[in-house]
Amino acid sequence: SMQRRLNRTLNSSHDHKLLASMDVKGFDPKEVTVMVKDGKVKISAEHEEEHTTTRGKEYSYRKITKEINLPPGVREEEVTYSL
Repeated sequence: SMQRRLNRTLNSSHDHKLLASMDVKGFDPKEVTVMVKDGKVKISAEHEEEHTTTRGKEYSYRKITKEINLPPGVREEEVTYSL
């Protein structure tokens, strides 16, 4: 089964360091976006559902975002993540 926790790890020259962890339970992996830009890691997850009930259609929408500054000395191309 797929682990639904998003882990940010920094891949330095000698070891791996955990930068952040984000719980994305309830989101499909394709609904999670990770961007590394301007010295920051930006994570967002967006989920939309439509249900038909006896009263008509109901919609639910969830979005979570997190932005993390990279520590000094860490290059953007060194950042890795796993889902």
